Amino acid sequence: MTEFLELATAVKRYVKPGCSVAAEGFTHLIPHAAGAEIIRQGIRHLELIRMTPDIIFDQMIGMGCADKVVFSWGGNPGVGSLFRLRDAYEHGVPHEIEFEEHAHAAMANAFAAGAAGLPCAVFKGYRGTQYPEVNPKIRFIECPFTGEVLTAIPSHRPDVAIVHAQRADRRGNVWMTGILGVQKEAILASECSIVTVEEVVESVDERSGGTVIPRWAVDVVCEARLGAFPSYAEGYYDRSNEFYQRWGEISKDFDGFREWMERYVVSTDDFGQYLARLKEDGYV
Repeated sequence: MTEFLELATAVKRYVKPGCSVAAEGFTHLIPHAAGAEIIRQGIRHLELIRMTPDIIFDQMIGMGCADKVVFSWGGNPGVGSLFRLRDAYEHGVPHEIEFEEHAHAAMANAFAAGAAGLPCAVFKGYRGTQYPEVNPKIRFIECPFTGEVLTAIPSHRPDVAIVHAQRADRRGNVWMTGILGVQKEAILASECSIVTVEEVVESVDERSGGTVIPRWAVDVVCEARLGAFPSYAEGYYDRSNEFYQRWGEISKDFDGFREWMERYVVSTDDFGQYLARLKEDGYV
């Protein structure tokens, strides 16, 4: 049965030091409120899993939450580098982190395999690339039926999956629309799931389009308005391109980054207060 909890309570209950956390949302519906709450609670030694680890993982890496990052394409979309990710990789700041890099297709296959309860994903890919030189978990196997050489990687089976969506109903069914990534696969592959939503409504269904993730797959729903900011939630608010551009300035220097995070994330009570402080200082 799906529980309805405050985000701080859900994170404290399910996100434990040393666990693996998938925070998914492909350019859209990125669960920033949950990421900020993990930072606020000072949870460390996490294995972070995500396609396109943009600002949400840059913040978590820079604040020392991550021991390992499993990812595909790390960058600030439309702007440039993720300076905290890059600093961790190149200089071990704030500490050494293990990096496991994949292509988007491999990440998607690994989540789909995890959702199916399989130990590995088997697909066509990586042949003729340099990925196997930097990732020893990429292996090649022979198909027992055709003799074709195929690629195998471990499936993703995170302890916790966190996603953001537009709506959930009072039974725990989740509705999302717009550009989607591997949110439903991440939820099905995980031991438990936390879904933050813009609003809780009486009921959701697929008659107006979109995707419904059924309540039996969702452990916790947390209402978190503007919970994807600075990414966007179709039908609710647009992407804050200005914030993505300013993030490069905020995060380039480690000390300046830490000072900014202490003011806007660590010292605030919740994501709403964080957004209010951003608005007060002209970031929103």
